[in-house]
Amino acid sequence: MHFRVLAKALRLSGGDHIHAGTVVGKLEGERDITLGFVDLLRDDFIEKDRSRGIYFTQDWVSLPGVLPVASGGIHVWHMPALTKIFGDDSVLQFGGGTLGANIGMFGEMKDIK
Repeated sequence: MHFRVLAKALRLSGGDHIHAGTVVGKLEGERDITLGFVDLLRDDFIEKDRSRGIYFTQDWVSLPGVLPVASGGIHVWHMPALTKIFGDDSVLQFGGGTLGANIGMFGEMKDIK
């Protein structure tokens, strides 16, 4: 099943969050396609934009959005790029990328905070 279909089904069924991929980290994806997923999850009205994989205008009216989650090898040095891509209305899940960083877990946690 294509992720875009899964994301729409989740939004229609009242889901609240889904891993939307990242543009950085070990689960990298194409920037424009990832931004298309994020738009699809959060925005009420989405204009057709083939560069982002959105092939027709979609009006979600008042259907609540879904929170995009980024994870997969991300660490504190990815935060500026991730907040630029996802904005502040997202979940950044830090795990193994943080634990395996050169400055160690406590240094990373201090910087994330």
